[in-house]
Amino acid sequence: MLLTQSSVGRKIIMAVTGFVLVAFVCVHLLGNSSVFIGADAINAYAQKLHSLGPFVWVFRLVMLAAFVIHIFFGIQLTLENRAATPEKNVQIKRLKTGFGAETMIVSGLVILAFVIYHLLHFTFRVTNPDIYVPLGDHGMINVFVMIVQGFSSALPVIIYLVGLFFLFLHVSHGIQSLFQTLGLSNDKSLPFMGMVSKLVGVVLLVGYISIPMLVVFGLIKL
Repeated sequence: MLLTQSSVGRKIIMAVTGFVLVAFVCVHLLGNSSVFIGADAINAYAQKLHSLGPFVWVFRLVMLAAFVIHIFFGIQLTLENRAATPEKNVQIKRLKTGFGAETMIVSGLVILAFVIYHLLHFTFRVTNPDIYVPLGDHGMINVFVMIVQGFSSALPVIIYLVGLFFLFLHVSHGIQSLFQTLGLSNDKSLPFMGMVSKLVGVVLLVGYISIPMLVVFGLIKL
């Protein structure tokens, strides 16, 4: 009974941290979408964030904590579920849950690797130091130039396409699971929640992928 209660508690924490992370990914996409308006818009957005000073780092630490907790409990629950599921029922379970559900741990780990690369690419300026051009004399970087030059070679674009595809897989099942865990869906509403989950995943996939692809096709250029 204690194990069951513990598992329920971990699932609730997973749902809450998952909601926080999905909300951040959605807001992050809205901010990044200013690149479609032009260089001035995306640089103004970046300057606004820069002006918040330490609050940005507090927010990043909160997101990091949610991310780490989500991964930690996700791995724990996956190991518990595999240990509790008899081998003969694995195929039946897969047929019922679907590909997105069965690959949650895999997609989660790929997303972790992708986030690390993304931070090294665009935040910590490690992987491509040549793409960072100063904007004025206030220590700001020209974000528009950074994005265009950051996707000017094939490898970063391929990494982003793969990472965002796995983000789609994770979100397309994760939101549905979130509603179930928090008791916000039932057998009748579950198919609708599943469609909502997949729709959010598609919107995020298309929204994020459109940025590197428009750079590749020359529709966003210097």
